[in-house]
Amino acid sequence: MTRVSPREAPRAFRGADGASVIERTNVEVPEAASGTPVVLSLTDAELRRGERVLWSGLDLELRRGEFVAVLGPNGSGKTSLLHAVLGRLPLSAGSLLIDGRPPRRGSRLIGYIPQRRAVAPHVPLRARDLVRLGVDGHRWGPPLGGRGPRRRIDELLTEVGAHAYADVPLGLLSGGEQQRVRIAQALVTDPAILLCDEPLLSLDPHHQNAIVDLLDRRRRAHGTAVLFVTHELNPVLPLADRVLYLAGGRFRVGTPDEVMTSAVLSELYGGRVEVIRADGRYLVAGAPVPYHPDPAGGVRS
Repeated sequence: MTRVSPREAPRAFRGADGASVIERTNVEVPEAASGTPVVLSLTDAELRRGERVLWSGLDLELRRGEFVAVLGPNGSGKTSLLHAVLGRLPLSAGSLLIDGRPPRRGSRLIGYIPQRRAVAPHVPLRARDLVRLGVDGHRWGPPLGGRGPRRRIDELLTEVGAHAYADVPLGLLSGGEQQRVRIAQALVTDPAILLCDEPLLSLDPHHQNAIVDLLDRRRRAHGTAVLFVTHELNPVLPLADRVLYLAGGRFRVGTPDEVMTSAVLSELYGGRVEVIRADGRYLVAGAPVPYHPDPAGGVRS
């Protein structure tokens, strides 16, 4: 049985006047968790796009094997956060470290599952080809030869349950099948961190459950930390160790029960929001849905 010990845990959020507010409460935390290596660290981080502040004063540590769900309305900076971790967007202030080092493009420590886009049926790219791009897509010239890369691709496709359609064109696969292949591609370098940008979007509940189970098995078996952007917490609620909720330039970090309350979301949105917990699910009513183009890609951020 895992021993637990009390410690004072910070709960950070932004007040209505934009000032940083820190609450501290004694919580029971597994002792083993306190010694788990930190793979991602943001300290007093800020990201602006033009005159608009997406988020500011953000402190977040992601440890090996931890699952953090990132929620918030359109334009709140969720996808932009992932792009900052990927080294594609520089912070406006503060620091961001990956395994103790500044972020950089193409880091083998990070696997990335981008927002899903439709693939035309006539596109000849097979499932196997997409995964291979994660192996040698960064280099010029013909694909690497030999049995090594092919064996690695076969192993990954088997791990995610996609080997049966390894040679099928992507455009002929279902949404759930395509997501399995994209996860295989993201795992090519055996990353310490897996960034997931709405991987359950447009999937039916059956395929959502399959993808969630796959990510859970991966993080438990390999200690992979997961930063999971989503508009809907309930499908990943059993996995979520913590929630980072972004809204209107404010944020809140904590366990699902700490963050998903009427008081917290009303503070973040600056208006009355009702949160109901029923049958192990959160129901949110009254949250405004502002429109902001996402500078990191599309309108979802």
